Amino acid sequence: MKNLTGILVVLAALLTGACSTVQTTQSGAVGVERKQRMLLSEKQVENMSAQMYAQTLQEADAKDVLNPNSAQTQRIRGIAIRLISQVGVFRPDAQNWKWEVNVLQNDAINAYAMAGGKIMVYTGLIDKLQASDAELAAVIGHEIAHALREHTREQMSEAYATQIGLLGVAAAIGIATGDANKANTTLGLGSTVAAVALTLPHSRRAETEADQIGLEIMARAGYDPNAAVTLWEKMSKAGGNKPPEFLSTHPADATRIAEIKRLIPKVMPLYQASTKR
Repeated sequence: MKNLTGILVVLAALLTGACSTVQTTQSGAVGVERKQRMLLSEKQVENMSAQMYAQTLQEADAKDVLNPNSAQTQRIRGIAIRLISQVGVFRPDAQNWKWEVNVLQNDAINAYAMAGGKIMVYTGLIDKLQASDAELAAVIGHEIAHALREHTREQMSEAYATQIGLLGVAAAIGIATGDANKANTTLGLGSTVAAVALTLPHSRRAETEADQIGLEIMARAGYDPNAAVTLWEKMSKAGGNKPPEFLSTHPADATRIAEIKRLIPKVMPLYQASTKR
């Protein structure tokens, strides 16, 4: 048990020492300035995301549900390309990411963008909402904002921080009880927390930041930011008593829409300028 305790202490010290406070994006016109604490490196999370995305593409292709409608795929990619062209405002390095945009045949009203710019849009989002290009830009811009802010990396770092706490708990349990099995069980729970962090829904704080940055990105790309309001209204209605998976942690309620309306005057000049280019 002494050996286990020593290993736990050293590992916890190493992980704590690796923690850094970063500014992932510029604040933009919408003013997102929060700094984030990261335990994992950007490259680590990008690699994990790229592997998961590649596996998703492989499985979808095998089931013949990847990009089932070429016209639909080209439409989504066209919208995404316009949005991606504006990411340099928030972080110049993102212009050099290996962006990928695909459509998955799935009835869920959902979309996501993984670390490093791996975007997936579900056909349910397109078909069920009958969304306009500007409304789709609001969704995709929102997801791009998650990638720019590295919310997944932050979420995984928080999960690992939880595990660091469990390391101490495991050591205490082992010392107090002399039972290595109990300590290992505690560590197993921590590993589970860390493993699922990559696929958990984002926090409300992250969702708000994605709304804000996504709104500015769509405006700069020439999409009317007012479409974000109609989009979230449609999203809210689509789920009935239960919000769509996309909104599971941040329902499109009156508070969210009010915040978007508050920001529209800030980004409207950017939209108007984009239409004159």
